[in-house]
Amino acid sequence: MPLIRPSRDEDLPAITRIYAHHVLHGTGTFETTPPTEAEMAQRRADVLGKQLPWLVIEGEDEVVLGYAYGNWFKPRPAYRFSVEDSIYLAPEAGGKGLGRLLLAELVAALERRGVRKVMAVIGDSANAGSIGVHKALGFSHAGAIKACGWKFGRWLDIVLMEKAIGEGDTSAPKED
Repeated sequence: MPLIRPSRDEDLPAITRIYAHHVLHGTGTFETTPPTEAEMAQRRADVLGKQLPWLVIEGEDEVVLGYAYGNWFKPRPAYRFSVEDSIYLAPEAGGKGLGRLLLAELVAALERRGVRKVMAVIGDSANAGSIGVHKALGFSHAGAIKACGWKFGRWLDIVLMEKAIGEGDTSAPKED
């Protein structure tokens, strides 16, 4: 049974490897050079410093098979209840339902944090896995931006998806 838990410093080598695979071989991210472990540590520290979740999913033998986190959608104060999610699985972990488990737990953690809207900015309109897992968890299509990224010698779209959580926009949020 997979275990989803908050990430720890010792997860950074696995997180870095997983993301590097997607940078080098996938279109879900538009980065073209894999960040170093130090850069990934800095990114994680930034997210955690905002009191937002960064989760990992472990398989057998406590091997990290994926990670997910939420970060503010935009830095301006009016966006302080809106988060963009990110989720990445190791190549061997795809197609087993682990992404759905991980994203569901991330959304629950964001709701506990008081977030009201989660957005997915999905690289590549042909990214059926990411689009499918978001759709399965109740995200709806919010739009697409055509040909806004250039990677692997071709233009790529981004797909925008959204999900209201908690009370969504039905009430004023509680201020911190």
